[in-house]
Amino acid sequence: MRAVGYTTPGGIDREDALIDIELPRPAPTGRDLLVEVQAIAVNPVDTKVRRSAAPAEGTYKVLGYDAVGIVREVGPAASLFRPGDAVWYAGAIDRPGSNAEFQLVDERLVGRRPASLAAADAAALPLTGITAWELLFDRLQVPLAGHGRASTLLIVGAAGGVGSILIQLARQRTGLTVVGTASRPESQAWVRELGAHAVIDHRQPFAPQLAGLGLPPVDQAISLTHTDQHFAQLAEVLAPQGRLALIDDPEPIDVRLLKRKSISLHWELMFTRSLFQTEDMIAQHHLLNALADLVDQGAVRSTVQARLGPICAANLKQAHALLESGKAVGKIVLEGFPTGR
Repeated sequence: MRAVGYTTPGGIDREDALIDIELPRPAPTGRDLLVEVQAIAVNPVDTKVRRSAAPAEGTYKVLGYDAVGIVREVGPAASLFRPGDAVWYAGAIDRPGSNAEFQLVDERLVGRRPASLAAADAAALPLTGITAWELLFDRLQVPLAGHGRASTLLIVGAAGGVGSILIQLARQRTGLTVVGTASRPESQAWVRELGAHAVIDHRQPFAPQLAGLGLPPVDQAISLTHTDQHFAQLAEVLAPQGRLALIDDPEPIDVRLLKRKSISLHWELMFTRSLFQTEDMIAQHHLLNALADLVDQGAVRSTVQARLGPICAANLKQAHALLESGKAVGKIVLEGFPTGR
């Protein structure tokens, strides 16, 4: 099968940062599905792994943590899907990824693909959808609409992939007032388009901007990028007994700033369940199905903003470079493989 991988981690400007390769087609065992990959999305985690993680000697590292495809074979213990089913998933960070024609994935991490979306549009949603869902409902335990007091959710870096889904989920499933941060006119417009009640500029002090909006208390905040730069401000604007969640890898932060207000700190990594084979790993199957329902109901839209063509090394290098520039809005997708061999 065709795939894209690398042997040596490093910068995207290296000629061999990502290369087109041929690999054996894998065979499913246990609860695995063999999925023929139709479309993928590229995420910041791809760039982080590419820069730092070396494959075992004599092998290639294949990235890719968003995919839409068709089940072609199932393992002997699989029961949730059959060959021919259309599926979507983000997979596991400790297994070969979706930058390949065929991929093995545990069925407990897989959901049915939304019927209303084309493959590339659907591929933009699994990783960010899982991350956003787990942030809201597993980490922060935000109550569903109609079950909580008036409250504000502040999302730092709201124009990116995860923020784009967080805004929509919070608007559709909770009663929160949603405030996103964005610094450029185009990213601010995107955040508003997705449904945020208000937008503030994270290059400016948070407190006076929020005070000027006259909103309910900021009981929840989610920091998606540059948490170390914004940490003191988040501690300042969060209400007493508030909750702060993050997904990035900040420089050292002084958690003592949270003590006086008894603010709790929550980390989210959507790969935790698969890495540790947790008892509730199948939760990702269920939430992906629920997310597909929201998409098919028109309550959640795809967040595709860039389509870079077929899945190949040249196009994936372009996607990685765009993500590392810090200027990406929404999601980057690739679809199919180049014709010919």
